Amino acid sequence: MTLPSADASLVREAVDLAREAGTMTLDGFRTDRVVPMRKGDGSTVTETDLAVERFLRERIEAEHPDDAIVGEELPDRPGTSGRTWVLDPVDGTESFARGVVTYSTMVAVLDDHGPAIGVICSPAVGETVWAGRGLGCWWDERPARVSETTDAGGSFVATSDQEDWPLDAWLEARRAGVHVRDWGNAYGVGLAVTGRVDAFVDYGLAVWDIAPMPVLAREAGGRYTALDGTERLDGRIGVVSNGAIHEELLGMLRLGVRDLEGAPTWSTGPDRGGDVRSQA
Repeated sequence: MTLPSADASLVREAVDLAREAGTMTLDGFRTDRVVPMRKGDGSTVTETDLAVERFLRERIEAEHPDDAIVGEELPDRPGTSGRTWVLDPVDGTESFARGVVTYSTMVAVLDDHGPAIGVICSPAVGETVWAGRGLGCWWDERPARVSETTDAGGSFVATSDQEDWPLDAWLEARRAGVHVRDWGNAYGVGLAVTGRVDAFVDYGLAVWDIAPMPVLAREAGGRYTALDGTERLDGRIGVVSNGAIHEELLGMLRLGVRDLEGAPTWSTGPDRGGDVRSQA
């Protein structure tokens, strides 16, 4: 079944919003005004994260008062339109706080048919990758396409943190000749859908990390799934690839993971540092 295309004007609005929000982040980037704080789950947040999400919410609420909003930093806002905006104001806050350029602002829109719009703006790099369902994937104003690599052996895979990988999966990927690089967070997704790497893999994700992935991957000619092979947004483990190496890569990534459908739970065993790794 062919799904209806996204509203082109709404796609442009989402792109413009992400770019404007991304520009906001540059105001404090690499200054002493960025003070990292710890949230209850131990992750990093800054005042910039909060300010940018407030900005995005205010604009969306003003223009689309019936739409729902889900964001990383602030409570969910219910809606009645059947459309949901999913926001990650600063994806890669640790990178942002340390002056590393690979952080991004992410905006996604879900509708009654699923993921409709995905935008990744990496303001410190000066690029935006975006897609609308049925409207293609774009790297700024040029078409974006995934790579043509057909064998996982020798492929380049971006990830946010190699230490998150189960040991068995890591060893199998290395044995197969996969080159794993810590070019991660949303920036790594952008690399995958523009063909600069062959895949992006991340463990321990939330919906605001995942929501842009399905439409970006599909419109670029690639594929997104959770580790169980479905396009679910709550699988906690996201894989974006060029499609050709997807199944081979999934086979590697499943090694050492006991629960493919929920939060990643590593099998018992020593990791590279000699500890037992588990994540709920």
